[in-house]
Amino acid sequence: MKASVIIPNLNGAGWLRDSIESIWAQTEQDFELIVIDNGSTDESLEIARSYRGRDRYTLIENEKNTGFSHAVNQGIAAAKGEYMALFNNDAFADPDWLAELLKTAEADPRIFAVSSLMLRYYEPELADDAGDYVTILGFACKRGDGLKASRYTKPCRVFSACGGAALYRKSILEEIGVFDELFFAYYEDVDLSWRANNFGYKNVYCPTARCRHICGATTGAVRYNPFKSIQSGRNSILLPYKNQPLLMLILNFIPMLLGYLLKVVMFRLRGFGGDYAKGFAEARTALPKIDKPKFRWRNLPNYIWVEGSLIVGLFRYIVYRVQRALKIT
Repeated sequence: MKASVIIPNLNGAGWLRDSIESIWAQTEQDFELIVIDNGSTDESLEIARSYRGRDRYTLIENEKNTGFSHAVNQGIAAAKGEYMALFNNDAFADPDWLAELLKTAEADPRIFAVSSLMLRYYEPELADDAGDYVTILGFACKRGDGLKASRYTKPCRVFSACGGAALYRKSILEEIGVFDELFFAYYEDVDLSWRANNFGYKNVYCPTARCRHICGATTGAVRYNPFKSIQSGRNSILLPYKNQPLLMLILNFIPMLLGYLLKVVMFRLRGFGGDYAKGFAEARTALPKIDKPKFRWRNLPNYIWVEGSLIVGLFRYIVYRVQRALKIT
């Protein structure tokens, strides 16, 4: 089987059926669909159950919310496909979405992840995500968020694929590991792509693999809320600690410290300073549990590429903030 499409679901009654139907309508039909329900208490579980008996369909039911990372890992463990296609329950794919992802991945065996062009559902002329990047300040950012989608028509290498609509090569997942369940939700996709970068694999952006996305529909966090603030606080610490070798952590300590201070101010101004601080406290408990990959000399060129990407990411972020301040789309 060519691909396994994995959709984690939590209380997605308003959009899950349309999301699933957009997958069944794909021009590429060599795939299976796996839905993992994470303890839904609304009608979405019945929607997911209504597809039972359909060929190439599997439903996994969890009694409680085990987190995005755990749910996706359950799907990967059950999958039979050569590629894993992750898809949010509040996303809706164009008919050739999967075909375009597969065509891009099969062009180069060193490609690990392929990121889609995610469009804002209510403003489809604007991008929601065109691949992710990380700055030397420690910020993980969505490329193109709120800018015209017409700016992002060229395929390119990106730092990370957004797990909301991305394709992953299973053979490389088996080599580098799956999603880190300590991240629970948010940044888990960046962590995985960063790991692939360190191993010398590539994450790329495919502008012809398009879908629309209702951002934050599951968590209720279009921008910020207590849950997202806690997750961001914790995972923004875990992400660089896990993926940067000791020398990189030392080199980048000052800019990352500045970045954390800026984030603290930002979350306080938005009324979520206490939640963000709670995330920091959770990070202290989680750090000893992190399975930090060992430094490998043969990966030195890859670490250097990552460091350069973090520096470039800072300038990209500054340009983006200026564009937003000037209301340039």
